[in-house]
Amino acid sequence: MIKRTLALCLLGLYGTAVIAVPAPVTDVTASSSDQRLDEIERRLKTRTDAQHRQQEQLDVIQNEVNELRGAIEVQNYQLEKILERQRELYLEIDKRIESVMTTVPSKLVANTGNLSQVETPSVMSGNENEAYDKAVNLILKDKLYDQAIPEFQAFLQNFPNSDYIPNAKYWLGQLLFNKQDWAGAGEQFQSLVSQFPDSTKRADALLKLGITEMERANVARAKQLWEQVIAEFPNTSSSKLAAKRIESL
Repeated sequence: MIKRTLALCLLGLYGTAVIAVPAPVTDVTASSSDQRLDEIERRLKTRTDAQHRQQEQLDVIQNEVNELRGAIEVQNYQLEKILERQRELYLEIDKRIESVMTTVPSKLVANTGNLSQVETPSVMSGNENEAYDKAVNLILKDKLYDQAIPEFQAFLQNFPNSDYIPNAKYWLGQLLFNKQDWAGAGEQFQSLVSQFPDSTKRADALLKLGITEMERANVARAKQLWEQVIAEFPNTSSSKLAAKRIESL
């Protein structure tokens, strides 16, 4: 009986001690928080590293874009220089041809008795390059200016889609201009100006179109054309000549 009572007392004390000891909840909670923090830091580091890599890639791409822009600017500058030189050569050739053509009597062919051959465009053979070269060589090499007129007329008729059309119209207009055929020359220059605004002959065509209008007593129209030359082609020989024409009005 005494042993049983003692056993019950010890059991009661042990049970009380067990109940009094709390479960290790705090330790579990702290460990879980640490893990979450580690996970957040890991993800943040991964995202930061990714952003750094993206920024580095963007910097590389931006540098490449800047280099390409610089190269394009250099090429555009060089191209503009080439085009400007080409325009200068065209003007120089035009001046030389005009100076030669103005020294030839306008009725040279009429004096030879071959007027019918001049007034009737010939039937052209060969391709457009040969046809155009033939017409131009009549001016540059042979100095047969009146005979060049029907050749250019035939070229315009036979090769309406040729890349040489703007130049052919200009040369035909120049030939008629030197014969003082103001209406015919004006028609060619006007066609060139209207249909081919990007032609290198545009400035000189506008200038001479103004002269043909002036010769036909269309003073207001002539002044308008010369002012257009000055506005579109400032600091060029054509604009300077146009300015002199306006001053003389």
